[in-house]
Amino acid sequence: LIKKLNEASCNVVVVPYNTKVEDIMKYKMDGLFISNGPGNPNDVSNVVDIINTFKGKVPMLGVSLGAQLIALSYGAKAEKMKQAHRGANYPVRNLRTNKILLTGQNHSFGLYDLEKTPLEVTHVNVLDNEVEGVLDVKNSVMGVLFNPETGAGISEAEYTIKEFVELIKNFGGEDNA
Repeated sequence: LIKKLNEASCNVVVVPYNTKVEDIMKYKMDGLFISNGPGNPNDVSNVVDIINTFKGKVPMLGVSLGAQLIALSYGAKAEKMKQAHRGANYPVRNLRTNKILLTGQNHSFGLYDLEKTPLEVTHVNVLDNEVEGVLDVKNSVMGVLFNPETGAGISEAEYTIKEFVELIKNFGGEDNA
């Protein structure tokens, strides 16, 4: 994903999950990418605090664990799924385009109680109807639970990164492009 962000003319600075907000602010970033990673999203509350600090101030994209942390920052719940999603051929429907994507996934926590949040569900798993993507248009925040860099066919990573770059360009007007 870093390569895909670089190909989209994004300069990427990688910081550990426990970096202090003050240190992140020093980068004066145009967007915040919250990466995937192992574990229970409920155990990383410091990243939820970071997301809440930057929400509405910079566009954000979260992938897999990053998307789960974004949803938690809005008050959704992340709970262990009955059947984890692990594999390379999970069909996911993009609700905005109505296209089916073949995605790679590696997560065992699902998102619930999204109806209590301002997040729009953008993607759902065709097999079990689990949420696979969310969007907050007002704050330019998006997340996908699948790994876009492992999709089959047209690169979902390129599509996801393109959407993120558009959020950055349109955030606060054309001066941010």
